[in-house]
Amino acid sequence: MKLGRILIVLIVLGSVGYGVWREFIYTPPEGSEQAARGGRGGRRRGAAGDPIPVLITTATTTDVPVYLDALGTVQAFNTVTVKAMIDGPLVEVRFKEGQDVRTGDVLAKIDARPYQAALDQAVAKKAQDDATLANARVDLVRYQKLAATAYTSAQTSDTQKSTVAQTEALVRQDQAQIDTARTNLSYTTISSPLDGRTGIRQVDQGNIVHASDTTPLTVITQLQPISVVFTLPQQTLPAVASAMRDGAPEVLALPQGVANDGKTVLDRGKVAVLDNTVDQSTGTIKLKATFPNPNLALWPGGFINVRLLVDTQRQVVSIPPSAVQRGPQGTFVFLLKDDTDVIRKVVQVGHEDESVSIITAGLQAGDRVVLDGASRLTDGSKIKIQTPGEPAETERPERRRRAPGQGRQRASTQ
Repeated sequence: MKLGRILIVLIVLGSVGYGVWREFIYTPPEGSEQAARGGRGGRRRGAAGDPIPVLITTATTTDVPVYLDALGTVQAFNTVTVKAMIDGPLVEVRFKEGQDVRTGDVLAKIDARPYQAALDQAVAKKAQDDATLANARVDLVRYQKLAATAYTSAQTSDTQKSTVAQTEALVRQDQAQIDTARTNLSYTTISSPLDGRTGIRQVDQGNIVHASDTTPLTVITQLQPISVVFTLPQQTLPAVASAMRDGAPEVLALPQGVANDGKTVLDRGKVAVLDNTVDQSTGTIKLKATFPNPNLALWPGGFINVRLLVDTQRQVVSIPPSAVQRGPQGTFVFLLKDDTDVIRKVVQVGHEDESVSIITAGLQAGDRVVLDGASRLTDGSKIKIQTPGEPAETERPERRRRAPGQGRQRASTQ
């Protein structure tokens, strides 16, 4: 029994040793089928000494715009809640839901008959008091002449003068009532106060509306132009304030879920206002930008990505951000000595965003650096330059997984 166990152990050890020999030591004869297909026992691609395939890029000198990225909320430039200002039956609704309206367009009408009657009554009352005032003025002239010749007392003349003044005040009161009645009558026609788009109708024709109602007829929002409110960290305040001193800085509106490359732009606008306080609870500053929104790509209540242009750095050395590597000693790149060798080069990075990194020290325009494949490189590595779109060299496929006991059987047949 003991001898059988020893034999089994020897067989297992022999199988493992044979596998190691075939995998790492044995080299198939040159020109054999196994060597041609890079099979078991052949040297792996990408082993030490093989060139590492990389993509390269060239440092360039260009003007780089400096953007600050933020999340913005779209707001209507103006919002009007349309409500009745008088009481009465709603006899006509002239707008359609979602309709574009202009300033002065009639939206709805309230029954005007009671208010027209009130206006007519006020006009008639004023006419009556005008006649009374005219008679009082004639009497005043007569009494003043009689008082001058002592045919009547001065007191009678003064009393008539007071009567004229009272009647004049009554006429002015009548005029005020006419103005009030005319104003109430104008409220029976509800018009749009601005250019915009109507929302969902909330009161139907035939209902009795009141000035005290909380439910509006509809809400009109102005979409052209439109506003976007966004926040930035308070550390960016000096840059934002400096940009605003030079004029209203440009703002880009980008859709969410799209990389901030500045290519997919919904609209371009300008900063309208920088809020006068820093929010102490969040440590942010609030800004509002205005966009012309010609294609209605921005909609109130929506969220968008915002890019604020605060500066443009002129003629600086720049490379793509993926070419910049980071390590314990800081940022560095792999610089090409020639077409086959690279060296590790420490660089200083100024402004950096998703599309460009500004190199303030360590590189010059025209230097070639590794763009892709740097994870496998070290100082002095051998490389093979590939062009974008060229299929990359890969290591040989992983060997097929052996079935349980397969290796032992092969070892035992040798």
